[in-house]
Amino acid sequence: MENHGFLKVAAAIPEVRVADCEFNIQQIENLISEADQQGVKVICFPELSVTAYTCGDLFLQQTLVREAEKALTWLLEETNGLEICFIVGAPMELNSKLYNCAFVCYNGYIIGIVPKIYLPNYSEFYEKRWFESYPSEEVLEVSYGDQIQSIPFGTRLLFGVEDKNFAVEICEDVWSVIPPSSYHAMAGAQLIFNLSASDELIGKRQYVKSLLSQQSARCQAAYVYAAAGFGESTTDLVYAGNAYIYENGRLLAENKRFQFTEQMVISEVDFDLLDAERKKNTTFISKANTNNYTEVFVLSVLDKEPLTLSRFVNPTPFIPSMDNYDESCDEIFSIQVAGLAKRLVHTHSQTLIIGVSGGLDSTLALLVCVKTIDKLGLSREMIHGITMPGFGTTGRTYTNAINLMKSLGISTKEISIVPACEQHFKDIGHDPGVHDVTYENTQARERTQILMDLANQLNGMVIGTGDLSELALGWATYNGDHMSMYAVNTGIPKTLVRHLVKWVAETQMDEGSKTTLLDILYTPVSPELLPTDAEGQMTQFTEDVVGPYELHDFFLYYVLRYGFSPEKIYYLAQHAFKNTYDHATLLKWMEVFFKRFFSQQFKRSCLPDGPKVGSVNLSPRGDWRMPSDASANLWLKPFAAL
Repeated sequence: MENHGFLKVAAAIPEVRVADCEFNIQQIENLISEADQQGVKVICFPELSVTAYTCGDLFLQQTLVREAEKALTWLLEETNGLEICFIVGAPMELNSKLYNCAFVCYNGYIIGIVPKIYLPNYSEFYEKRWFESYPSEEVLEVSYGDQIQSIPFGTRLLFGVEDKNFAVEICEDVWSVIPPSSYHAMAGAQLIFNLSASDELIGKRQYVKSLLSQQSARCQAAYVYAAAGFGESTTDLVYAGNAYIYENGRLLAENKRFQFTEQMVISEVDFDLLDAERKKNTTFISKANTNNYTEVFVLSVLDKEPLTLSRFVNPTPFIPSMDNYDESCDEIFSIQVAGLAKRLVHTHSQTLIIGVSGGLDSTLALLVCVKTIDKLGLSREMIHGITMPGFGTTGRTYTNAINLMKSLGISTKEISIVPACEQHFKDIGHDPGVHDVTYENTQARERTQILMDLANQLNGMVIGTGDLSELALGWATYNGDHMSMYAVNTGIPKTLVRHLVKWVAETQMDEGSKTTLLDILYTPVSPELLPTDAEGQMTQFTEDVVGPYELHDFFLYYVLRYGFSPEKIYYLAQHAFKNTYDHATLLKWMEVFFKRFFSQQFKRSCLPDGPKVGSVNLSPRGDWRMPSDASANLWLKPFAAL
């Protein structure tokens, strides 16, 4: 079955009894069976989970080490035939030395043993009292239990899962200056498992999460972390049982701490996403000093059933999370303001010229202008807001445009474009009763001409209002609203425009401006280029023509950010919008997106300057350099099958 690049993984925290290997291995087996039933392909358990971590000097007793070996042998027999790889922790004696090891097992066999490199021996930790470090890069061939086949033993092992690689490190390893996982990632590991037994202290949890998030991001890998929990000795310490799954710095899943029963967290790692990040990031070094790595096995664990995602697929990937919403909005808005401020100072412009329609985009651009002028300590009268009613302008948008300009205290001017457009229709012999693309674009270009000429007249700069979503779809009139002297919204997708306007309204505006801004927020998106109806209401709605912007922004994010295929984006969209749009609707608008995205590149190839604010941008000088005459056939071909 097609798994769209996902692999289901788990971090499990079993209940343990100190030095009771028989009990512990039964709890582990139960969790492995449960994970297998849920389609998990690789599951990780805590450090020394077969014996429990807190055995102390009992680790030096032959009885404990031998019983751990017997318990692991029993586990291999019980799990033989299951389509799941599991990683458990146990002590291992080799050449009269004891090692703290991770045993990677599959289908009744141990396929690799990874010893711990960095042994903590400070504060509450005394691991060097019992265990030997294994800093060597050499991979040995060893025997264990009654397994006839030799087993690779070493820290530089790569384990293959289909065409994906994972590697293992143990607890303190990730706290070191250069964690082993850094080398694993450079050797090709996209997924790291960490068997841990970190005790709980005040404030330590957030530090650990920060550490894992950073290591996951630095390695551009997924990171699965399972730490010892309930049942460990509380003689001096408490183990809370932390389990986390990260992907390129982002937390996918975590458990609840201080639980008194076993736990398991499951999520799907997106290897396509990780590959895309590594391909794009030229500072990521691959295969550097990694010739001494051994790939020990290739597992055949293809999904037999369609993969159902348990991880959250955000339907609005451009919108900041509520955890840092205010901070993110402030940062985005500040980038826009800083960009415009530099351009204003550099050009010595005496005025800012902006067309104000009463719509969302021009509203955000106007707010950026106002805050820029305020920050520079200049008069708001330098901003010349021009409202230019045309054939489709409604009373609502006209009134909002006038009220907003007045409440913000900028210079205001009204110029009707109707007479000029009617004259133009006569000049080119166009029937004004034919409401075609010529009828619409005439209005857009007339408005741009007015703004440009006023800028010349007033020694000013025309501020562009078009947003990132419109650029992606080509929803702009070439050499009309497509053109400006500085485009402050060029990096802001439509879904984010709405949030920024709302944020500014609620945090930085007087009541009069706030009231107008909130009404603008609830006004349908429209270019208002077609005549109103008999009651003066708008008859043209953008999303009826090009589709919902929340869908297009979703498609745009995954096309530009990760280069995903239409099949994968459709799969993700089904999960993200499962309660909003049916499959036929998703396919319809996704096909529209790809057709427009390819056909409208020529407009993006000659964009005016504007600030980048996020990881997705369409500037022809920066993030997106695409031939204007590229064929869309490969991207449209899957739609027939879908």
